[in-house]
Amino acid sequence: MNARLVSGAAALALITLLAGCGGSTGDGDASSTPAASSSATPEQTDEPTASPTATSTPVALPTDCRAILSEDVLSQLGETPLNDAAFGPSGVGDDGTLTCIWRDPRADTTGLVTTISAMNRGPALDMLNALVTDEGFTCFTPDKGTRCEKTWPDPQYPVTDGRTLFWRDDILIDTVYSNLAPTGYTSSIISNLFD
Repeated sequence: MNARLVSGAAALALITLLAGCGGSTGDGDASSTPAASSSATPEQTDEPTASPTATSTPVALPTDCRAILSEDVLSQLGETPLNDAAFGPSGVGDDGTLTCIWRDPRADTTGLVTTISAMNRGPALDMLNALVTDEGFTCFTPDKGTRCEKTWPDPQYPVTDGRTLFWRDDILIDTVYSNLAPTGYTSSIISNLFD
């Protein structure tokens, strides 16, 4: 089977998954973003396992980058500076979007940036389908939402870069990282926002 047919099938599965507004129940992934190594692969299923359902309670955008993480994840981040001015605007934006930049300005590549924003189903559907079709992301359905992710070798350093997105109930958690992927990072944010 050629790659275009496989990508098309994955995109169709994602369209079907998001068509019901919410996420599906699934086992999810116990460790959030993949570990930062060239052999990192997330736990995933090939296709959605249940029909998505909508929730009626709106979810508020968070306002504190530390408060959304578990003690375990914070301990893995250790002394990594948060929202250093050297990296530009961070924290809560005018539209309520929260940007968290975990990176030391003295480091060449190690760090991660998470943006948590409001995004309706339609734009989320378009964006996630484009990531599957055009960029080879893999999507699955943990924690009653849709998670898409991909890792790749850094073009300059011998480390792993990646991106993880999770959408549920009109909230998008989007993390881009390089050589810094604490175990349970995204799952910790999901638990804080939705549980």
